[in-house]
Amino acid sequence: MTPENPHYLLFSEAGQDRCPAQSWRFVLQNVESQKRFSAADSEPAETGHERLELLAVVRGLEALDRPARVTLVTKSRYVSRGIKHGLNAWRSNNWRWERFGRVVPVRDHDLWRRVDRALRFHRVNCQAWQFDEPAVSEQATGRRRNLAERSPTVTRRKSQRRVSSPRPTKSKWVERWSDVWTSVAHPLSQSVGAAG
Repeated sequence: MTPENPHYLLFSEAGQDRCPAQSWRFVLQNVESQKRFSAADSEPAETGHERLELLAVVRGLEALDRPARVTLVTKSRYVSRGIKHGLNAWRSNNWRWERFGRVVPVRDHDLWRRVDRALRFHRVNCQAWQFDEPAVSEQATGRRRNLAERSPTVTRRKSQRRVSSPRPTKSKWVERWSDVWTSVAHPLSQSVGAAG
């Protein structure tokens, strides 16, 4: 890959729509130009939630028309663990793995193969990230503050004391993710079936 490859943030999610259908959505944002592209759709209710989370990632990666650096931001442990830890082993074992003493096909192997194919063209850095709606986040912060004020102070024995190092500050890209996600993320029920 050359340094000229564009850098994109890819946000993906899946959710339950008001009707019995399940839905997925992704948002691609070019880091340099700030231009965004999003797509969403719904699938039959029997489609599993984890499969939809993976489908959103596949569709997002396949929407890129040339090789790129991609920072994938997902709430899904299934997706992030699969990309970080599973793909190489699954590929070398012909998309099979041992589960409870039996060798079985990897679940959603058709979509994992598409992710694997996309990784031949794109350099993907997967970040698991928990997003909260702004109002929910503010309520949670308020609850934590109240609990901290009410809870008694606990002193640790000397043997339990930890050497504290300065906490890393939020890097600019983390702040950008938060800002972008706040500006593009709406409940899925508002955007299902609409692209853009």
